[in-house]
Amino acid sequence: MDPTNRTPDAARPGEGRTGTGSPVPAQQGEETGQSPAPVRVVQLVAGDYLLTVNPVDGSEIEPCPPGRMPPPARRHDPEARAERDRAAVPPPPAGAVRSGAPLIGRAEVRERLGRLLSRGRSVRLTGPAGSGRTALLDVLAADCAHLAPDGVVRLNGRHRTTADLLHELFAAVHHAPLHRPDRAGLPAAVREIGAVVVLDDLEFGGAALDELLDATPECAFLFAARPDVPAPSADAHVEEVVLDGLDRTECLELLETAVDRPLTDEEADWAADLWVESDGLPLRFVQAGALLRRLDSAASDADAADGERPFSIPEDGVAEGDPSRGGEGAPAGRREPLPRGTAPAAALAARLSDSARETLRFALALGGEVPHQAQLPALVGDEHADAAVAELFDGGLITVVGAHYRVAAGVAGDLAAADRSEGAAERVLAAARHYAWWAGHPSVTPERIAAEADVVLAALAALVTSGAPGHPAAAVLLARTAAPAFAGALHWSAWERGLRHGQEAARLAGEVGEEAYFHHELGVLALCTGNLGRARAELEASTGLRGVLADKRGAVASRRALALVADRSRPAPAPTPVGRPGGPAVRPPAAPAGGPRGSAGEEVPAARSEQSAAPPAGPAPFTTDPDRVATAAINRVPAPRAGTGAGAPPAGGKRGGRPQAWVQKLMAGGGRRNLAAAGAGVVLAAVLGTVVSLGTSAGGGESGGGDQDAVKPDRSASQQDGEPDLTADQPVGGGGGPAPMRGRGGASERVGTQGPTGAPSGTPSGSTSPSPSGTASPDDSPSPTRTPGGGHSTGPTRTPGGGESTKTQPPTTPSEPTDTPKTEPPVTQKPTPPAGGGDSAGSGTVKPTS
Repeated sequence: MDPTNRTPDAARPGEGRTGTGSPVPAQQGEETGQSPAPVRVVQLVAGDYLLTVNPVDGSEIEPCPPGRMPPPARRHDPEARAERDRAAVPPPPAGAVRSGAPLIGRAEVRERLGRLLSRGRSVRLTGPAGSGRTALLDVLAADCAHLAPDGVVRLNGRHRTTADLLHELFAAVHHAPLHRPDRAGLPAAVREIGAVVVLDDLEFGGAALDELLDATPECAFLFAARPDVPAPSADAHVEEVVLDGLDRTECLELLETAVDRPLTDEEADWAADLWVESDGLPLRFVQAGALLRRLDSAASDADAADGERPFSIPEDGVAEGDPSRGGEGAPAGRREPLPRGTAPAAALAARLSDSARETLRFALALGGEVPHQAQLPALVGDEHADAAVAELFDGGLITVVGAHYRVAAGVAGDLAAADRSEGAAERVLAAARHYAWWAGHPSVTPERIAAEADVVLAALAALVTSGAPGHPAAAVLLARTAAPAFAGALHWSAWERGLRHGQEAARLAGEVGEEAYFHHELGVLALCTGNLGRARAELEASTGLRGVLADKRGAVASRRALALVADRSRPAPAPTPVGRPGGPAVRPPAAPAGGPRGSAGEEVPAARSEQSAAPPAGPAPFTTDPDRVATAAINRVPAPRAGTGAGAPPAGGKRGGRPQAWVQKLMAGGGRRNLAAAGAGVVLAAVLGTVVSLGTSAGGGESGGGDQDAVKPDRSASQQDGEPDLTADQPVGGGGGPAPMRGRGGASERVGTQGPTGAPSGTPSGSTSPSPSGTASPDDSPSPTRTPGGGHSTGPTRTPGGGESTKTQPPTTPSEPTDTPKTEPPVTQKPTPPAGGGDSAGSGTVKPTS
């Protein structure tokens, strides 16, 4: 079935249609036993998101997988540019339409604007509504077709923001189906566009206009705006050209061109009054010309009806067709008088056909938006109503706005208020029902629905604000049907406005489920545009409402989107300053432009979020600090680089005056396995430390100082400045003193030595100086021993290995050696170590007795 021309048995608008032409939602079809209506699902890429527009439960959004990213956009070829230019203007109306009137009195302005655009300058053309701005832009677009490499791009600024215009400019130049760049990638996508952009109906200025100009440095703009639109900033470098009205001679010339004949004296006087009242606006004289043509056509029809009457000569002898009766060029037959006043729109509307008059009433009820000519037969109820657009356009009652038509400025005010308000509510309701049925038809593409977005949005606004019974429910149905199509066609400004109207209508109608749907869609839209705060608020409202209704599928979709908002709201970790202990904190060096490199200069592949990076070539510093151990995590927390050596701070200490909370970093990374592994390591270290401590204490309990016979690798002989060379046979210490030996008791022993008195001294001595008597002092405490460096070792201390170490004191002055008689050279013998082992490095001398 054709969605535009329905079958004759279908209900017509305004006849109480009860869903015959409206799409049946899937839930309603399941409840009534009917087969559910087909659902239009569209998948598109918005920035780094994959958006699935689902009209049933709500759109689904997720990070776009790498395999689904669109290829780089390519520019349109000449054939595609021609198709783009045809789509930028409305289709030609059905029926006979007069060719456009020539530009009268605009030659100088046209030449100046063309000269500025050829130099790459941007110009703003300012003029009141009806001054002929759109007609002048059409001529200039044809003149500048070959100035820029990307040609001429026609845009319309009505209800458009800076972001909307940038996205439309990107889509007009590049071929990127189902791809919408995000806020970060859009400036780079449009920066290289070189085109002459003709922008009609501009509605903003100042900083917003500066943003548009800065984003497109290679484009030359021709703006057209009303005088009440804010002016560009002083630094915008935009030329200002004011478009005034025509003078009296030019207005009369325009009127004669419209009627294709000279004006009579009465018509010239009427045109002069019209020029004074309208300030020379060309639109008024286009309407006046259409009115004169209607009067001439009515007079010709009257003459044709009276063609059968006999020929007669008037009493004055002048025929009725003679120009001398009504002025030069006056039409023959009876002529209606010219309308009183200077507003020709009301008189012209009274002489329209029935279908054209009904079309005008629909347009006025919809806020001035004219429905597409393909929709008029269903709305008006006349199969030939599509020709009404040509009749209205030829009379100057509607003008071109973008790719559709709109009621001309001043027409609504000229028409009688009673005629405009009569039946307006019924017409709006009939239009909403028709467009809801048409937009839900599976044969209608989203792009076709987006082309009539202005009419749909006007119907939604009228239904929400009317307050009539049944209007909010009709608005909910229309918004629910058309909003997904706007999203699929990438017309997101219309998508947002439709969702806002639908949410308000659902609130007024008390439909909680539909209100939750619109909240969900608004949250997804805010997430796509980067407004995380608004997205969170809308999705939380949708989740709450769907939870109350026990809508499981809808609640799951809202929670998924809300989880993505929470993930994107998490701030990125900042690099932590690192440095040496006690020194200034420095930041880690930035990675080179070509990627991370090893010590040998080779490139290291970048690490993904699921795997750790490949280590660079060369030795890596060993560290046991848990703050500096790199672990694989889904969200990596950059750990500061630690220095090596003895100056590195211990784990859990402070680096740069700031505590290193490594447990928090592990938890922030989201790796529970890493946290479990770290805890197991801590427990294992505690157990090992306990076992070692118990073993050490058990081994040295008897002697109180550990095993003294064990070899002490940390002790070595050293030589002080000014002392003679040390040999294995020479004792250390005083000049002739014996070398001290270690025994089991920890005291010094003299093994096999003889004192100056001749008595051998083999007993322990409590003094380090040689004793004449050779007796031992009965001291149970550990005696100080002579160290290899010449000092004394006192005070046993616990070492990390579990033994004892002594504190070294400065050496004391040895006593004078006793003179010994000159005897034979001493014989060196290796002493027998005592039981338990002594110091293998000790040596003694045995002198023969006399």
